Amino acid sequence: MRISRIGRASVAKRLTQKDIAQLAGVSQATVSLVLNAAPANHARIPAETRERVEKVIRETGYVADPVARRMVKGLNRILGVFTYEPAFPSEQADFFTPFLFGIEEAAQALGYDLLLLTGAGTQRKIFAENVRLRLADGCVILGRKFDNTELARLVAGDFPFVAVGRRDDAGGPVPYVGGDYAPATSALVERARALGHRRISYVGLNEGAESTIDRWYGFSRAIGDAELVASIFAVDRPSAETLDILIGAGTTCVFFTELADAMRVEAVARQRGLSVPGDLSIVVLGNHIRADEPGRRFTSFAIPREAMAKAATEMLVRRVENDAPVEQLLLPCEPVEGDTLGPLSPKTKKTR
Repeated sequence: MRISRIGRASVAKRLTQKDIAQLAGVSQATVSLVLNAAPANHARIPAETRERVEKVIRETGYVADPVARRMVKGLNRILGVFTYEPAFPSEQADFFTPFLFGIEEAAQALGYDLLLLTGAGTQRKIFAENVRLRLADGCVILGRKFDNTELARLVAGDFPFVAVGRRDDAGGPVPYVGGDYAPATSALVERARALGHRRISYVGLNEGAESTIDRWYGFSRAIGDAELVASIFAVDRPSAETLDILIGAGTTCVFFTELADAMRVEAVARQRGLSVPGDLSIVVLGNHIRADEPGRRFTSFAIPREAMAKAATEMLVRRVENDAPVEQLLLPCEPVEGDTLGPLSPKTKKTR
């Protein structure tokens, strides 16, 4: 487990009610009345003035300081959950369900309710006009893809949030709980080398999301005296074509970033009379979807998704209740033995 804490001094200047007042051309007291949306306040503020203040709030992404909110009206004891991807389609259930379990378990133990924020509209946005972000005391953000512009607005604002998954700085450090993918990947590469594999291939993306970059970094730093004979930086490539490239390059062990790709290539290999791992070893860099076919368990590592989400929720509550500094936590990914990585056979050694 790796953890770091970053003090507030390193974070870019955050917007205050005074800043909002200056931008809207009103007094700070007026901004406070707009934010504290009690019915009695409506009659005290002209509609035009209220709309001008609310427009500035929307455009800047400003959210009231959590300490001030506690002093004015207390916590709602609601945590938001936002993802840029649909969380409930069956084909993604295995990816999101453990995260949701972890969030729910932690929220219940800490006495908070959950609010699912869907980002109404064709494109999911945290700061979309219809998203009721301020109903929650803070928000857990999860998913493979993040909008970096929105992430930067969150970092610059005062609304407590925690990302599930490592995220690079976005105008300042991002609070997150992620999986420690680089050392887990390196360990699998080192194991393949120890079994005699020297002609190794890589199938999957090597840029984009931080989790993807971490895997590629862990793979690259551990390859050592082995040779990268084929690199296919794509996903969902035709399986027969992928296998042709691997065999043509003399690959003895291939690393996939996506389990679905590994399963399809393994099925084509079996159809051609090739054995796994006898003729070709296959390693998957973490399970993301419904896993193995009957009788087949891929050598991989387990992503602690439920533990990540639980720790992220606990971290969020510390930020909500105690205005805690930014924390960044990586949880270890445990190896999965599987049966698709084996020693380099004499037959394969001669033919590759």
